[in-house]
Amino acid sequence: MPEAVLAGTRTFWREWGTGPRRAVAIHCSLAHSGAWEGVALRLAPELRLQAFDLPGHGRAAEWDGSRDIADQTAEMAEALAGGEEIDLIGHSFGAVAALILALRRPDLVRTLALFEPVLFAAARAEGADPRAPFGPFEAAMARGDREAATERFTALWGGAGAPWNALSPRQRAQLADRIHLIPAADATLHGDRAGILAPGRLEALRAPVLLIEGAVSPPVIAAIHDALARRLPCARRVTIPGAGHMGPVTHPAEVAAAIRGHLGL
Repeated sequence: MPEAVLAGTRTFWREWGTGPRRAVAIHCSLAHSGAWEGVALRLAPELRLQAFDLPGHGRAAEWDGSRDIADQTAEMAEALAGGEEIDLIGHSFGAVAALILALRRPDLVRTLALFEPVLFAAARAEGADPRAPFGPFEAAMARGDREAATERFTALWGGAGAPWNALSPRQRAQLADRIHLIPAADATLHGDRAGILAPGRLEALRAPVLLIEGAVSPPVIAAIHDALARRLPCARRVTIPGAGHMGPVTHPAEVAAAIRGHLGL
């Protein structure tokens, strides 16, 4: 379990599997690299999968606000790849960062597997209002109530995971300590700072893309996938029955099976 500097950020990463084919996985906000273990163990030994802690998460250095957190995450994944072609996997915010990297460095990305990328700007193009459900979360953040904000955020995006009242005080405190990292990504997720949706950009991506969603996830996810699938030339969609937004954690066998099929392992 190495610890080193990736693209200027001190972090920690995990590795599973011994196969010659390499993959890099990017976890969701408020989690850590260990969230991929259930999926990774089911893809071994054919695949050597590496997952790192995002800025401010797990054992990585704190995010200091000097760089866009999505750009920083994509650069860390690129550094971990080390110039080798990889299969790139992402979940939620991590899936958006993976898409950014694939668009910037298509030469590095053999395939792309995205579980519910929360690119809310794409849903807006479908006529959805992705901002509305965030009202209670934003109000709690505005008044400085981090615990209330975290409870409201996990109610929205903890789908099929452990409910707030089932978490230990320590777990709640750990999540609340990182809750400022959610609005830190707004410019990318809601404003598309990275230009993912710029005309012709998605259409130019030739890597095969798998879009995975949970059957009981928030409706905005389907709108995001509709927008992406329409523009990506090599996209395929899979729905995991009974899963919500935390599918890679709650349904690792089903998510791994979808990725395995996508990779042809």
